[in-house]
Parts: sequence; structure tokens; C-alpha cells
Amino acid sequence: MAEVTEVPRAVEVPDAVFAERPRLVEGVRAYGLIVAMWLRSTMAYRASFAMTAFGNFAATSFDFVAILLMFAHVDELGGYTLPEIALLYGASGTAFGLADLMLGSMDRLGRRVRDGTLDTLLVRPVPVLAQVAADRFALRRLGRITQGLLVLGYGLAALDIAWTPLKVVMIPLMLLSGAAIFGAVFVGGAAFQFFAQDAAEVQNSFTYGGNTLLQYPPTVFAKELVRGVTFVVPLAFVNWLPALYVLGREYPLGLPEWVAFLPPVVAGVCWGLAGAAWRAGLRSYRSTGN
Repeated sequence: MAEVTEVPRAVEVPDAVFAERPRLVEGVRAYGLIVAMWLRSTMAYRASFAMTAFGNFAATSFDFVAILLMFAHVDELGGYTLPEIALLYGASGTAFGLADLMLGSMDRLGRRVRDGTLDTLLVRPVPVLAQVAADRFALRRLGRITQGLLVLGYGLAALDIAWTPLKVVMIPLMLLSGAAIFGAVFVGGAAFQFFAQDAAEVQNSFTYGGNTLLQYPPTVFAKELVRGVTFVVPLAFVNWLPALYVLGREYPLGLPEWVAFLPPVVAGVCWGLAGAAWRAGLRSYRSTGN
């Protein structure tokens, strides 16, 4: 299939369409229109979509295969059994997969800044963030989400958890809040590219790298690193803190139990900071060559 390099003009809706809509609603609608365009493009070649989605599923499965190989030689890793690590892995993988599906194209911003194609987005009557986020929307990323959900399901089925209503609510809360936190990191990393221009790998170290970090229990890492992903870049709220509450385990830093319920608050704060960083980056943009 020939690669599409630009969003078709069909999504360039007139100003009047958005004139009376709040900025957020206007951005969501524009995002939906662009995503729908990419979905139609993807589903025009269904066999190709099926193969790439399966490839995405298989490629991400190798991470858990590596964990299985470890447990072929040990009974515990950092004091955690295989089902407990499967819970951590599945929660992190699913949350990251959701964020990657919705906002994974944000790491292309640096390339657009360098080659000047960001200018074409600025002249359209559509929020730039919505255009960048929906650019090249890849439905094949459902493979990662499916793989994460399967591992999460295995972990929950294999564990003997004393379920309470709060623990039941914690599972979807953890996945949705974790996806929101990862999404904020995607946006914040993209905002940094307005200044650095060639920093996609820096962004990936916090997104893809953060996902890999959270697949393992916090007890295998130095406390300085655990503090960093708790108080500086709060990735620990994606799965470590809420999952350890479900498992009935103490957090290595000795935080009170109620912090496990803070992921929605942390996600809101992260999005506030990411939004401010995005606006600052967009205001600083002076086009290619200047």
C-alpha cells in the first residue's frame, strides 16, 4: 500500500464548523475525523491489517517470553511470583498500549519540525495537537493491547486475591489512569521536540522505556530509581502502586495505602503540565529555517 504522507484535504473543515464549539470539543471532533480517515485507509487492505496486527501482537509477546524463560530457572524474581509479575506486566502493557494507540504518533513531531511539514498543520482550522496525535493512526497497535490483556487475565486468574469492591474497581481504574499518564508523557515528550527537534529517542526512553521498567516489580530496582518514577516522572502510579494494593503488598518506599487511589489525580496533574508544555512549545515554534 502506498504510504500517505499528508492528511487529506477532506478533513480540513471550515472555521464555521468549530466557531461556536469549546476548544476541547473541537479538538476531539477533529481527532475523530482524522482517525476515521486513517481507519478507512487501513480497512481497505484488511489482509494487510490482520498481518500487521498479528505481527505487533507477536513482537510484543517476546517481552513476556523473556520473563517466562527467567522463571524456568527461578521461582521468584525480586520476591514476586510469575502470576504477580504477569499482573504488573499486563497492567502496564495494556495501559501503554491504549496510550500508544491514541497518541503514539506524537513522536513524529520532531521530524515535522525539521522538514517544515508542521507548517501545513498550522494553517488548518483544526487544533495542531489533534492533528499530530491522529496522524497515521495505526490500528495494528491493537495487537499490543490484546497481548497485555491476555497476560493480565492470566495473572488475575492464577492469583489467589482476596477480592473486595475497592480491589475490583482498582483494575479498570489502573488501566485507564495508567493510559492517561502515559498519554501525558507522550504529549510532554512531543512538546520537548519543539526545542530539541531531534529528541524522539528521548521521548521513547520515558514511554517505551517506562513501559519496560514497569513490567518488573519495584523490588528489583534501586530505591533511587523507584523514587524517581514515583515523585519525578510518576510512572509508578501506572501500575506499581495500584497493583501492589490489589496484591496486598507494601510499596518499597513505605508510602501509605491510600496513595494507590491517586492515579486519576496524578493523571490530571500530568495532563495539566503536558498541556502547558505543549502550548509553550507551540508558541516558541518559528517555522523551519528561522
